[in-house]
Amino acid sequence: MTILKEGDKAPGFSAKDQNGKTVSLADYAGKNVILYFYPKDDTPGCTAEACDFRDNYQSLLGKGFEVIGVSTDSEKSHKKFEKKYDLPFVLIADESQEIVQAYGVWGEKNMFGKKYMGTIRKTFIIDGEGVIKKIIDKVNTENASEQVLAIFK
Repeated sequence: MTILKEGDKAPGFSAKDQNGKTVSLADYAGKNVILYFYPKDDTPGCTAEACDFRDNYQSLLGKGFEVIGVSTDSEKSHKKFEKKYDLPFVLIADESQEIVQAYGVWGEKNMFGKKYMGTIRKTFIIDGEGVIKKIIDKVNTENASEQVLAIFK
């Protein structure tokens, strides 16, 4: 499994978003990106995190950040999630698991004693040069945007 560190070059990617549009990290050159990985659309923790980024989206844009969510859900699932919660940012469908593998966030999880493979919740702050400035391993789903902004105060 890939283990990325702060200061590493962020792995490039190109994949479809919730609208079927191809999005790549290179599209955001010169901008600060909040690249957040989450397990599953429309689940309690993932919804709280997405809604927190939605509620603070204008503030994040004002501070120079773009927000991109990534999960292994389909474009169709992302579109439904976006519509249900009025999400204003890009959601990338990584059904092939290429991006989660490249960022080292695909791993063994444990729920109710059952082990399975899945996406580990993690946030990467990437600067305009494509360098990972900060990695948030312990994401507070209800205050995810505050965690990001606190780093840059």
